[in-house]
Amino acid sequence: MTLNFASDHPAFAGHFPGKPMVPGVLLLDAALHAAQAGSSRGPGAAWRCQIGSAKFLSPVLPGETLVISCTPTKGGHVRFDISGQGRQVATGTFTFESSP
Repeated sequence: MTLNFASDHPAFAGHFPGKPMVPGVLLLDAALHAAQAGSSRGPGAAWRCQIGSAKFLSPVLPGETLVISCTPTKGGHVRFDISGQGRQVATGTFTFESSP
């Protein structure tokens, strides 16, 4: 999945004036949607999610094209990796449970 946050995205107004960068919560949200879309249950299924880990390794600037990949692990988790411009910008794991 590819992703790009346009320079006029409202999040840049507060992160940070004069030196905008993509907030980590937007990266996590995009990774979560990518993981759900790649699930066998499909993106419309109800999910409960726990973030097992999340590391932000490099700032993401406005207009930068990102690639998100998600890989299921043996322990029932989903590992996500986000890269852009030849570098890894974030990585982590999610654990999903079906909602009742």
